Amino acid sequence: MSYSLPQLEWFEKADPASGDLGLRFHCTMCGNCCSGPEGYVLVDDREAGALAAHFGLSLSEFLARYTHMTSAGRSLTEKTTPHGQDCVFLDRDKFPGKAVCGVYELRPKQCRTWPFWKSLLVSRKRWELASRLCPGINKGPLFPPDEIARRRDVIDI
Repeated sequence: MSYSLPQLEWFEKADPASGDLGLRFHCTMCGNCCSGPEGYVLVDDREAGALAAHFGLSLSEFLARYTHMTSAGRSLTEKTTPHGQDCVFLDRDKFPGKAVCGVYELRPKQCRTWPFWKSLLVSRKRWELASRLCPGINKGPLFPPDEIARRRDVIDI
């Protein structure tokens, strides 16, 4: 009888350059993850309900005003800005030179788990490509592999 050890994820191995075990990330409030070409910010019923309550709207009013259906599911609406298609809740005025989430405490899972998405963690190459868009990738505190995997597994994106 033979047993095989589970295959380690690439981020579970020490980085050859730094020796870090895990990945670094720190939000710089650049807004790049909340803007760009047309896309989607998935929002589920529970998240939409919490946001509706926050704005004093019925769920149906919130869904009609702030969301639309996409091929991936219900998404928050976007607004056209000089930066591209910004999430409807991205605020570029509150702190000049920064972009902040206007509903930060209630932001959807997709936003809470950035940049630890399955699509960005498939390989080191994909992670490094994402770092070209996000100046906070590979900077700041070190996230251990178990925390990265936990966040990655919250949403399939």
